[in-house]
Amino acid sequence: MRSCAKTKYLLHALMLTLCFGLLFSATASAKTKSSETPAPRAMTPSDIAHMESVSEVAISPDGETMAFVRRVGRVLMEEKNGSMWSRLAVLRRDGEIRTYVGGEVSIRSVGFTPNGKEISFLMKGAGDKGTALYTIPVDGGEAMKVASHPAGIRAYSFHPNGKQVALMAKPNPDAAKKKLTSKGFNARVVDESAQNTGLWIVDVAAREAKMGTPTQISLKGSVASIAWSPEGTEIAISMAPTSKIDDIYMFKKVHVVNVDRERITSTLKGEGKLGKVAWSPDSIRLALLKGENINDPSNGRLMVSPAKGGSLEDVLPDLTDGGVRDFHWLSSSEIVAIVDKGVESAVYRVNVDQKTFKEVIPFGKGVFSVIRASKIGARLALRSNSPTHPPELYSWDLDGGLARKTHHNPWLDEIAFGKQEVVSYKARDGVELEGILIHPVSRRKNQKVPLILTVHGGPEAHYRNGWLTFYSMAGQMAAGKGYAVFYPNYRGSTGKGVAFSRMSQGDPAGREFDDLVDGVDHLIAQGLVHKKKVGITGGSYGGFASAWGSTYYSNRFAASVMFVGVSDLISKVGTTDIQQEMYHVHLGFWPWEKWDEMLLRSPIYYANQSRTPTLIMHGESDTRVDPGQAKELYQHLKLRGKAPVRLVMYPGEGHGNSKAAARFDYNLRMLQWFDHFLVKGKKEAPNHELDYKGAIDAHKGTSP
Repeated sequence: MRSCAKTKYLLHALMLTLCFGLLFSATASAKTKSSETPAPRAMTPSDIAHMESVSEVAISPDGETMAFVRRVGRVLMEEKNGSMWSRLAVLRRDGEIRTYVGGEVSIRSVGFTPNGKEISFLMKGAGDKGTALYTIPVDGGEAMKVASHPAGIRAYSFHPNGKQVALMAKPNPDAAKKKLTSKGFNARVVDESAQNTGLWIVDVAAREAKMGTPTQISLKGSVASIAWSPEGTEIAISMAPTSKIDDIYMFKKVHVVNVDRERITSTLKGEGKLGKVAWSPDSIRLALLKGENINDPSNGRLMVSPAKGGSLEDVLPDLTDGGVRDFHWLSSSEIVAIVDKGVESAVYRVNVDQKTFKEVIPFGKGVFSVIRASKIGARLALRSNSPTHPPELYSWDLDGGLARKTHHNPWLDEIAFGKQEVVSYKARDGVELEGILIHPVSRRKNQKVPLILTVHGGPEAHYRNGWLTFYSMAGQMAAGKGYAVFYPNYRGSTGKGVAFSRMSQGDPAGREFDDLVDGVDHLIAQGLVHKKKVGITGGSYGGFASAWGSTYYSNRFAASVMFVGVSDLISKVGTTDIQQEMYHVHLGFWPWEKWDEMLLRSPIYYANQSRTPTLIMHGESDTRVDPGQAKELYQHLKLRGKAPVRLVMYPGEGHGNSKAAARFDYNLRMLQWFDHFLVKGKKEAPNHELDYKGAIDAHKGTSP
């Protein structure tokens, strides 16, 4: 795999010429092993740092070719620090896989041109000032830049004739302002300095000639998605009032724009969170993922509306115990959709007119997250993962069934996996809950083991019974060390319908976090968990839970690792970029309406009773949960001085770490903290300095 990285300069010089030397077979890579099978070993942070996965999938109109994006971790201590590389690969119908664009590149938004002869993608290539649109022949060859924009392209959609492309981009940079900025006049006026993302049209018919100049269609708002109609005269857009994250989360609307007249001709009705929007093949209707109303925490309802305007219809009205994750039109009357129910997912074939469905891929066959369909033959390309591998490319055929097509981490065959199972339990008030438990790899008979309780964020999210090991989630790494790891879907989680996801609204840190403790008690009662050796961790809202566990519920947790979490609800509202979302789908009230209640639901209020060693980690550039939330909890706990507390800040990182070094650092610190306090039973904090090189070298030769 690394040979492609070595050719990076040659690739850029040749406009990213296809690397034919990187042919590899998914089938062969899965079956090829050394003559001696290595002894099973525990998974390590180094493994996670170098893990590969599939992030995007696409399928040609004729169903003969699939394209996908392969994400590859940077080589720690060798490559320049940064986010994961993402490379373009192609799967032919005969099973051969080729890397088309490799090296030190970051590719996204992969698709096919309307005639199916080229693969399209966004990339910032050599010499590009911003992200540009490229295409490459399906049979391989040279990648060609077909459209660019001075501010960089955020998304694109081809006209059905392939001669024009609609682009999403910010306004052209102002030369005068750029000059002033270089002189130090870089003051930013909050909100008022923000620029909206616009809709642009560019002619790409003459590929060999000079690229056309994008022209903007004047719209009042910030464009968040675009889709050219199959008929070719209109573009469906989702648009927010401004480019503020809160507006994009809560107040997007779907509009249909007539391209020739350059104006909006219809606007779909309805409030609430909005997701994917797609045209029916006959250009008559639009399907979209949407919230039931403005108080629905997710956009999990599959709705259809006439493109000319009218009422939205839920085409899966009986799906009250689940939600839709992704969809694709099969015909003008049928849609294929990924449906989540609890911790499992399935694929439905939905008759839009009759509002009926057929389960074509049943629950329990994979954890699906992306679905694309060919125009001919109803062949599907899917992204799916399982308890023993991260996301890979899958296909589904009417005649061949479901098949895994890529195997990117053959070294996983060396790993000793802990058993993973779905656990059901009752909350103290009788609500039925479930979560996912990873057992320790080895356990002496009747031994009570340490537990890491891992809480998801949102809370509008949920754990699914698939791959659950990441840089910020100990998963199989901890299982290899003798831990049990539990992932609860507490009330307020998605995946069980709108009513369940709204059960936590207006009750922050109340019954939702009691559900976490009830899950721990269930595992203790089963005889698996040592009640004195329970740790808690999570990010964002899961970080809020971790802070609650180390303060309000301090008597229940022997260690806590809080990541980009909330500690003070009052200051959170005043410093976050999602105040409207907090009001409409989390709290249901403003701080000035319930000052005392907000304080009583804040972990800092209970800092004096904390006896839990707490590790706090946060990105310094986080706008979702201000870094001050981490600093507040740190200072309140440190002033009390009743338990070890440590604060780690990551420069340049936001709401979660994206760069290789920061991810590796987080992973090591999280595991060190739990080992130190849950396993070794120490009273003082461990050394704050880490041996990065030692952690990398310890498993050289076993990791990829």
